[in-house]
Amino acid sequence: MSRVILLVLDSLGIGASSDAEEFGDAGADTLGHIAERCLESGSPLHIPHLCQLGLAHAYQLHTGRLPTGIRPAVEPIGSYACAREISSGKDTPSGHWEMMGVPALWDWGYFPYLTDSFPQSILDQIVETSGIPGYLGNCHASGTDIIARLGEKHIQSGKPIFYTSADSVFQIACHEQSFGLENLYRLCMLCREILMPLKIGRVIARPFIGNSASNFERTGNRHDYAIEPPAPTLLTKLTEAGGQVTGIGKIADIFAHTGISREVRASGHPALWQATLAAMDATAMATNHQLIMTNFVDFDAVYGHRRDVMGYGRALETFDRELPKLLRHLQDDDLLIITADHGNDPSWKGTDHTREKVPILTYQKTQSQGSNLGHRSTFADIAQTLARHFDLPPFEYGTALFTPTSARSS
Repeated sequence: MSRVILLVLDSLGIGASSDAEEFGDAGADTLGHIAERCLESGSPLHIPHLCQLGLAHAYQLHTGRLPTGIRPAVEPIGSYACAREISSGKDTPSGHWEMMGVPALWDWGYFPYLTDSFPQSILDQIVETSGIPGYLGNCHASGTDIIARLGEKHIQSGKPIFYTSADSVFQIACHEQSFGLENLYRLCMLCREILMPLKIGRVIARPFIGNSASNFERTGNRHDYAIEPPAPTLLTKLTEAGGQVTGIGKIADIFAHTGISREVRASGHPALWQATLAAMDATAMATNHQLIMTNFVDFDAVYGHRRDVMGYGRALETFDRELPKLLRHLQDDDLLIITADHGNDPSWKGTDHTREKVPILTYQKTQSQGSNLGHRSTFADIAQTLARHFDLPPFEYGTALFTPTSARSS
């Protein structure tokens, strides 16, 4: 049995990619700007375990300098790389699909207008087909802001709140009690079908609770309705070969529930950590190949999009403090990979993702020391590595980072 634990630190970019200017992101640097702000505040970013796995070295590999105020490990125990994205977008599905071997090389559909964002014909079709009394919003917005602004009117009128961003998304915010969670899900599924011709990547249900703008709060019952990947990902290939994929957090949603053996829904980083460690315990004696994949979404949703630099930094430190627990759970042949799907510089203008390179950190107990895995031309190098690890057919894109210990010994 071979087992891989893949942790996605959603949005932890390490500096602008070479094509960042095309996205308006030249100069973006999620990790670097967080480290700078923490140092300026008098509380330098303290992430020794991530640095022990090679995070500071991966940053230096890409930028030519160490993150400000961060003390790197002298000799990392993990191997490290920096990787660029070849997918056409900087969204969550594109990043995840590419790291699982299927880059999104087409143009997604977008809603570029900041107000009156959605085509009237689409809105009319949604109203007529669903029977809703109308809609609110119809604009680019931050989810928390638009709920505070329109939540009370939504409760009074029964009209869902429609909004979008620079990503390929159609988001619907509704009150869990007054509108109903299942009604929200049904509306999202209907919108998913209506929007298919526009190649919109995700329709996202954004439920919230509370009775006024002063206490509205989004809940953990978010659900993403994504387009299926256009080709079999590593997840699908593994499950079809008899292996098991445990998707924790929003992983199943991102892959439209394809290639997922077991879905564990969890909200908030403490719950995600608990679910990851529980999955490791549950698969410790398994005889088939196992992949445990967790998306730590709060980095992106709670701190990146809300431009909370210090909150992002403190969340990284909390994540770092939890890492030793996971390392103690690793078996000798386990492969740990830590990476990200895009950037979301909390010091950047606007509220959207940023086009950045990402770190790839790998660790096995059997390796004597870490190594520099260099500049990687695509996130798909992760999928090629796992295909070799699980003895699966290779992918069209990417080159394996290395030959994992289990493959070398088999």
